[in-house]
Amino acid sequence: MGFFDSEIVQQEAKQLFEDYQSLMQLGGSYGKFDREGKKMFIDQMEAMMDRYKIFMKRFELSEDFMAQMTVEQLRTQLGQFGMTPQQMFDQMNLTLERMKSELGKTL
Repeated sequence: MGFFDSEIVQQEAKQLFEDYQSLMQLGGSYGKFDREGKKMFIDQMEAMMDRYKIFMKRFELSEDFMAQMTVEQLRTQLGQFGMTPQQMFDQMNLTLERMKSELGKTL
């Protein structure tokens, strides 16, 4: 069975995509959130990023051709912006750390 034939993989991908889209829509109103709302948003983003890292690691470790192609496509796309997948995750973490720092200043 191929990597993408797995119902578990399909469900996880679908859930990650839906959660990401929901958080991005919600993030458009981030500036209007109270302190607790901002903290909840940051926590949810961190949890989603952790899930995404695990999901991507599954792709990297898989010997399935399509999984490897997906990893290579991501590397190519990010490479066009002079970035690696690890740099992408580092940048996302840095952004969340800045958001936390700003949140700490509003106490």
